[in-house]
Amino acid sequence: MPAAALPPALPLRDRRLTLIGLVLISLLMPLANGGPWALQSVAHFSVAWLCSLVYTLVLGLGNREIWRQLQRRYPQVAQTRQRLWWLGISSVAYTSLATVLLTLGLGLVPGGGTTSPPALLLIAAINLVPTLVVLLVYESRHSFQQWEENQHRADQLAQAQTQAQLDALAQQLDPHFLFNSLNTLAALIEPANEPAQHYVEGLADVYRYVLLSRERPTVPLAEELAFVQTYVALQKVRFRDNVLVHYDVPPAALGRHVAPLSVQVLVENAFKHNEASRARPLHLRLVVDAAGTALRVENTWQPRPAGLVPGTGTGLANVRQRYALLGAPAPVAVEQAAGIFAVVLPLLPTA
Repeated sequence: MPAAALPPALPLRDRRLTLIGLVLISLLMPLANGGPWALQSVAHFSVAWLCSLVYTLVLGLGNREIWRQLQRRYPQVAQTRQRLWWLGISSVAYTSLATVLLTLGLGLVPGGGTTSPPALLLIAAINLVPTLVVLLVYESRHSFQQWEENQHRADQLAQAQTQAQLDALAQQLDPHFLFNSLNTLAALIEPANEPAQHYVEGLADVYRYVLLSRERPTVPLAEELAFVQTYVALQKVRFRDNVLVHYDVPPAALGRHVAPLSVQVLVENAFKHNEASRARPLHLRLVVDAAGTALRVENTWQPRPAGLVPGTGTGLANVRQRYALLGAPAPVAVEQAAGIFAVVLPLLPTA
């Protein structure tokens, strides 16, 4: 479920409307199939209405619960066909069985009707018609709500991407200008100075990736990890062997997608907020779980000495929001225990 979200319980107003609707239907049923017997007197109509009310409540509430359980089991839009098949089969089976049992029981009541097989079959068929119509209304309303939610999520994602681009333009140099300047600087460095050449080329690669990925909602994990490796290489020029990075990513997971720069933000936060020294080296691990559904980015939790500006949590909050807007199969999870800080990113299906 996007992530496995369950259908919410009916609000009090909706529950009242449902019960009122069932009662009104039960009042109409004696007129539709009660026959002359139900109209002979107020007492006859009362008996017919009470029998009809039992049918309506049992069938109406029971079928609605079947619908809710199937919504829990098959909540995705792609599962609509499968859900409808099970809904049809379950509703017909439940309505038929409940009708037979109720009719056999109510057949003992004066005016409750006959219990002959043809009569049971007719009553079951009559009850199936309004039942399926009501379920169709429920399903149509639910499908429309899903469409509205998906449309709203897409609009929010587009707004978030636009705002991120505006923020980048307001706070940073034009990436194109900086990227071209780095290439020019690399050409001016003496060929013999290979470390400087590699460093500038790495910076250019970083900005190339930013330029190429900022217009894309998701990128393959392979591309994001290649960018992270370049970013880590630049950081290790400063921290040297005080930073140790371990990757455990099976080839099968490299085709899955992530939000661009999301993994880099987590790695950057590890450098920004933790000490990395010879006495206390910073350990980073990027590991995909055995199921291939999530990437875990963890680091040793060793906050820098007091006096530095504390983190605002904005980067991690933005990552969470982006994955929620992308309809990730699970939320971004944060764990901190036993000297380890970890963030688990759900891997997205191939776009």
